[in-house]
Amino acid sequence: MAKQNIIVEMRELMRRANYAIRTEQAYCDWVKRFIYFHHIRARETLTVEAKQKVEDFLSHLATHGNVAASTQNQALNALVYLYREVLKQPFEGVNPARTRKEMRIPVVLTREEVKQVLGCMRMGTSSLVVKLLYGCGLRISEAVRLRVQDIDYGFKQITVRDGKGLKDRVTPLPQKVIGLLQSHLESTKVLFERDIKAGCGTVYLPYALAKKYPNAEKEWGWQYVFPARTVSVDPRSGVTQRHHLDQSVVNKAIKTVIRQVNINKKVSSHTFRHSFATHLLQRGVDIRTIQSLLGHSNIETTLIYTHVLNQGADGVQSPLDDL
Repeated sequence: MAKQNIIVEMRELMRRANYAIRTEQAYCDWVKRFIYFHHIRARETLTVEAKQKVEDFLSHLATHGNVAASTQNQALNALVYLYREVLKQPFEGVNPARTRKEMRIPVVLTREEVKQVLGCMRMGTSSLVVKLLYGCGLRISEAVRLRVQDIDYGFKQITVRDGKGLKDRVTPLPQKVIGLLQSHLESTKVLFERDIKAGCGTVYLPYALAKKYPNAEKEWGWQYVFPARTVSVDPRSGVTQRHHLDQSVVNKAIKTVIRQVNINKKVSSHTFRHSFATHLLQRGVDIRTIQSLLGHSNIETTLIYTHVLNQGADGVQSPLDDL
């Protein structure tokens, strides 16, 4: 089928361009949905009234699918890639019905609540990851993809490689986790050495680094700080190796603890990053510094945390308290 060939071609192009595996999967899924939505059975049909087809699909997502603005934007980006890179027929001026993007105040835990959650988490990998989410302001995807060489104990900092927008940044390494990290990496190194002996001790390297540095994939510094429990087959190379810890493991641990401590907030892994930023603001850290630590391109994104501080006791006092 033509649509299958298009998906295969798109996947190959994205892999050559070193797109993240999750981005590749998301873009291909959107193109499949687009093809099924219009009942397209021939490659040539895609280029007939392409702009109108894209507008109709995106408008359907907004009006019938009730998707979030970010979801609609991702679908648009996938289709832009399809027409620009695969079909070589880019379109311009698409104007679909837009999902309204509302400003949402992020869910933030108080210092006492963070302390309560961390104190109730069972000691182990998930607990250490959550400490880094809060202590360094990491996204969970950034935390699980950390490499051994990204941790600098001397300068007490962590280098986040290829964060959102493919940007690198540096964030502080909490003194309280240094001992835990070192102990964790001792046991991780034993696992790595065992994998080397078993012939599956390589690790995925981005941007064709495996070709540039042939032995790097077997070096300790390139290994994941939080490796998966079992080895698996890399969907791109077909090599059996140990990938990083799955994010769902940490998310499940967080949900379990939130239920135990009875915190009535919608807490996710990202809540600890929000709490990191808000608590720094409370301590008087400059907003530009926080923007840099979080890796935000736009200061407006970081300013959302000032809205959190302007609520309740830190902002306007209720008139009821004056009675």
